[in-house]
Formats: sequence, structure tokens, C-alpha cells
Amino acid sequence: MLCPQCREENLEGKPLKGILKVQLPESFRNSKNENDLFDIHNYLPVEKEYFPNLPVGNTPLIHAKNFQNEYGFENIFLKFDGTNPTGSYKDRASFLVSAFAKKFGLHEIVLASTGNAASSMAGIAAATGQKAFIFMPTNAPKAKLVQCLQYGATLIQIQGDYDKAFDLSLKFSEQTGFLNRNTAYNPMTIEGKKTSSFELVSQLKNIDYVFLPAGDGVVLSGVIKGFLDLQFIGLIKNLPKIIAVQAEGSRFLFDAFHFDKWDLNYKAATVADSISVNVARNGYCAVADLKIVNGDVILISDDEILSAQKQLSQKTGIFCEPSSAASFAGLLKIKETISKDATVVCLLTGHGLKDIDSAIKKVNFPNTFPPDLEIISKELKLNM
Repeated sequence: MLCPQCREENLEGKPLKGILKVQLPESFRNSKNENDLFDIHNYLPVEKEYFPNLPVGNTPLIHAKNFQNEYGFENIFLKFDGTNPTGSYKDRASFLVSAFAKKFGLHEIVLASTGNAASSMAGIAAATGQKAFIFMPTNAPKAKLVQCLQYGATLIQIQGDYDKAFDLSLKFSEQTGFLNRNTAYNPMTIEGKKTSSFELVSQLKNIDYVFLPAGDGVVLSGVIKGFLDLQFIGLIKNLPKIIAVQAEGSRFLFDAFHFDKWDLNYKAATVADSISVNVARNGYCAVADLKIVNGDVILISDDEILSAQKQLSQKTGIFCEPSSAASFAGLLKIKETISKDATVVCLLTGHGLKDIDSAIKKVNFPNTFPPDLEIISKELKLNM
């Protein structure tokens, strides 16, 4: 799954060297024109017949018109991947990994996850009759643990953090021979995550900015690869500005990108569990990718994340998890530097029901009432 020479330099708990990417055939270069119709399956390395019969992808793009009066932006769009079968963006990667496994007659899939990749692979494996072996830290949100168990996966909870689970899962794969789906380690994860870029171009032309949450950097590399592939094919001429958003308490990529600081002993702590990563396993690759496209990484606080989550819920009706709200929080952070005429997309990568405990921090539960409308109307200051 990695370059056989570069992988010799890899150490436990450190960013991976030798990450591989799928390369489109040279015959695809400039084979399309802008506005041409296309089938995403023609640009993936596994034939359509091997994919599970599940509605992964083609997620809605919502025009957030209610923010126009508040912030002056006419064109803020929300790409909501909480509508995927297991409720997260990770289904895009799991979908392709599952198809790859089926094509080559592999029936067992191993991975480490903080939650979303785990529940995603468990659900998609269940739909295809494959077996998922999942290594997860004990502090993963309960909703994601329950998903894995409902789908029938073999759940192996580790007394340690995600990095420990990641390394242990690789050893498990080496000893069993089972396919490993780990983010970045398996090139199908980056390739699967490029599909949102293809969908965006089919849904919306002339995108100026894309904001996305970043933890280990695989969504970041996937989205960038998607736009670069689209440019290679000829479907777009210009790339949007890619803005990766990290929590202040999980800033590994930010420090690496801006200061060339690679703190290999870093410890993350943020309310946004899906982007809480000590050492980004895709760090070297993600930073290089972002520099190639002249993108940026910005930081936001946990309070900004939770406030953005609540704003999205109350203004758009979209309840996303904290890590997803990070992208919108990032837009709010630098909104003064962006033209009000710009077309901006925020990737919302997971459903809010995956992490209720975090959402509770920004809501106030009401008082209970006796079954008396007079008392209720008086308390609510209603004339009834």
C-alpha cells in the first residue's frame, strides 16, 4: 500500500512516507471541455460493477441564503455529506475500498479510526458481506461505537489514542493478511475522497473558495486531487482556493504548513473528535499538496466551532457534527478578507447526531411545565 522503498523510513506514530496516489492515464489529458457531462466512475480505478449497492455520494449542495443579510455573502454553499448512508464523508473512501476488495477477492478489511471511518467501513462492509475489524480508542463518541456494533463489525477498543490504534491495526493486517483501509496508508482513501470535487463541479461552476475541516489531511489531499484531476481532464481551467481549517487544539498541519514545524510528540485536544489528531499520518503529503495549489491552513477555537455548529443548525436546518462546523467557522474567521461576490463552498463532513455530547454544550434545556396551557402561555409570553 506504500512505496516499498520510502516505507522503510516510517516509524510508529509518525506521518507516513511513501503514500501512493492513483494517476489518470495520459489519454485523459484535455479529453473534456468545460460544461461537458461526465461519469465519475470513468475516473476511478475500480469498475462500477464492483461497488456496493448503496447511495454513496451525490450529496446535496445547499445555498445558504439566510446568511446573506447577516454576512453579506450572496453565494455561500454547504456540501452536506451527513446524508451519506452512515452519515459521513468517510463513506466516499469506504465505498471505493470495498469495491477494490471485492474486485480482488478480499473479504476482510481492517482499520483504525476515531469513529467516522470505523462506522463507515462497518456499514458498507455489512452491505457487501465483507468483514470489518475496527481498532478504536476508548474515548470515541458512543454514537459511533453503537453504529459499528449495529453493523456487526468486530470492534477492538484500545486503551490509548488514535495513533496507538493506527499502528496496532497495521501490525494486525501484516499478521493476518487482511486488507488495511487506514487513512492515507490505503491509496483508495485519498482517491475515494476526491469524488466530492467532481460532484461540486457538476453542481456549481466557478467556485472561488472551498473550506474543509482537516485532521490527518486525507480529505484535504482527496479534494485537492479531485480538482487537479478535473483540471487535467479539461473540465475546469482554474482551481478554487483551498482553505483547510484546524482546531487550535489540533494544529499539527497548521504548524507544519506555516512554520515547517513537525512536532512528532504533539498531543491534540479538541471538542471536534473527527479532526483531533496528534500526528497527521498524511501530514507530509497534505502539506505538499496544499502548497502545490497555493492553499492555506487556518486555526479556530473550540468555542468558534460549537458556535458555528449552532448557527448552521438555526439558520440552515443542517445539524452537522463539530468537525464539520469547523469549515464554516473558518469562513467566519477570515470573512473580511473575502470578496462578498465570491462563491464559497463549506464541506460539512458528518451528521450532528454522531456526537450529541458536544452539541449539548451550546444548548439550554427548557424548564418542565405542568400540563396547563395557561401557565405555559404565561411563561412563553404568548397571548392565547
